[in-house]
Amino acid sequence: MRGAGCTINDLWDRNLDPRVARTRLRPLARQAVTPFRALTFTGFQLLAGLSLLLQFPTPCLYYGIPSLMLVGTYPLAKRVTHYPQFVLGLAFSWGAFMGFPALGVDLWSEPMALKAVAALYASCVSWTVLYDMIYAYMDIKDDAKVGIKSIALRHEKETKAVLSCLAMAQTTLLITAAALLNASPVFMIGTSASTAATLGLMIWKVKLKDVSSCWWWFKYGAWFIGGGISFGLFAEYIFQMDRDDRQLELPPSAWRELI
Repeated sequence: MRGAGCTINDLWDRNLDPRVARTRLRPLARQAVTPFRALTFTGFQLLAGLSLLLQFPTPCLYYGIPSLMLVGTYPLAKRVTHYPQFVLGLAFSWGAFMGFPALGVDLWSEPMALKAVAALYASCVSWTVLYDMIYAYMDIKDDAKVGIKSIALRHEKETKAVLSCLAMAQTTLLITAAALLNASPVFMIGTSASTAATLGLMIWKVKLKDVSSCWWWFKYGAWFIGGGISFGLFAEYIFQMDRDDRQLELPPSAWRELI
């Protein structure tokens, strides 16, 4: 689905991309591919996504299809608002809604699960806006000339402050989601500390006026941050498995009764 979103974006921007240094060599921008062929390719991408979606329980289909509206809306958002990254976040973070239905949990009958999903979704949206704001800095000069709107242009004078607020929002909402699901302190500490540390490092080290620096942190920053979150998840898994094993251990008196 992300690939389909990229193709749809390039279709909408095929007349703008030639005027931006970073995107001028994209296939549609340099007319190496016709719009019709790009549409055909998009159709195959959507069919591939549908084939994967059909492997999950039927409710996932109902949750997944509405995301198409957001995927198609993002390229239009950059023409009318300085916050297209927010729309991108809504689209890219949609997977947060899919986990519980995939496990057979009905979100509408489980209020606590729904609240946790809402917090997780909002956390992922904050993360997407954060890293795509850094990404937008690579084109900030060309975007201003062409007329493309972005959060980087809107908050150029206070970018790092905005990035810091997004980082705090992401971390806080992630912890909120974990608390609603009764995660242990192992996850809370491991995830919050690693996420805050890696986000802080990225915001501190990225040089917004340097295109290569923005690209490096956009490309590799997700590995640091995602790695921190994955570390918290893995630590939580080990802790839960150990706790379950200890709960299954029977005292000697219980074994005598069984014998």
